Amino acid sequence: MRTLITTAFVSLDGVIEAPGGEEGYRNTGWTFQDIEFLPEAYELKGREQDEAAAMMLGRVSYQAFSPVWPTMTEEFPGYNAMPKYVVSATLGDDDLVDNWGETTILRSLDEVAALKKTEGGPIIVHGSATLNRNLSDAGLIDRYHLLVFPVLLGAGKRLFSDADVDKTMLKVLESETYPNGVQKLVYDVVH
Repeated sequence: MRTLITTAFVSLDGVIEAPGGEEGYRNTGWTFQDIEFLPEAYELKGREQDEAAAMMLGRVSYQAFSPVWPTMTEEFPGYNAMPKYVVSATLGDDDLVDNWGETTILRSLDEVAALKKTEGGPIIVHGSATLNRNLSDAGLIDRYHLLVFPVLLGAGKRLFSDADVDKTMLKVLESETYPNGVQKLVYDVVH
């Protein structure tokens, strides 16, 4: 069975929207604007490229990342080479870029659950606020890689839904606080 890992930059109040400067959000770029850059705080991001065997995205994140990430050959060599899965009920094969490697469209959470039962390494979920909330609510996420930033953003797309679901227990695998206030939190979901 494959491990499904959510990776996210998240504000202390749970917002994951537009951390890197994406358009359309009033606090866009919040991870780099007022917080000192310390390379050691991002070590987890490099490790993820080495450890993941595939990437999963929702439609909105796919459409935001696919025009940009394939050109970032030095920053994302691992991500660019690995297979991608896009979870979307509306995206068609004609909507996929042809310069980002093998990409498969999954139409439902049932297809995600079936993918998890196949052989292969970990699948890492990037961005994709709506997808992450749905995966979490369905009990499909196995691990969280979170970099929590010392900022309160108020409004914005959140990592976790407010659905009335059963409690989910987490086991801490790694935690560290960096001098710039960023916290690395790695949790396994206790199934």
